[in-house]
Amino acid sequence: MLPRIVLTIMQIAVGWNLGGQVRAVVPVNIGALDIFLTAVVIAVLVWLTGHLGALVLKDTPPPSAGALTACLVLALAGAALTLVPPVTQAIGGLLKGGVPLRAYPLIGAVIGYLARR
Repeated sequence: MLPRIVLTIMQIAVGWNLGGQVRAVVPVNIGALDIFLTAVVIAVLVWLTGHLGALVLKDTPPPSAGALTACLVLALAGAALTLVPPVTQAIGGLLKGGVPLRAYPLIGAVIGYLARR
C-alpha cells in the first residue's frame, strides 16, 4: 500500500514539475487547444513515472498499455473540461481559489493510471 502511495505522489510531482518544461520544448503552438498537447505530455510522463517506479519500488507492478490509454483518455477529458468556463468557475468556487488549468489534465492522468494499473 505504501509503495503505491509513494508512486502516486511521484507521478503528481513529475507531471506537475516536468510537464510544463517538456511542453515548452515542443515547438508547436495551437492556441486555445494547446492544453490538449499539454495533456498528452503529462499523461506520458505519468505513465513513464509508473514504469520507473515499478522498477524501484517493491511490490509495484509495471503499468500496462491499457494504463497508458486510460491516462491519455482521462487527461484529454480533463483538458476538455478547461474549455467549459462554467465548470472551471464552479470548481474554483468550491475550492475557494483558482485551480490552475494544467491541474485538470494531471488529475485525469493520475486517475486513469490508478484505474487501469
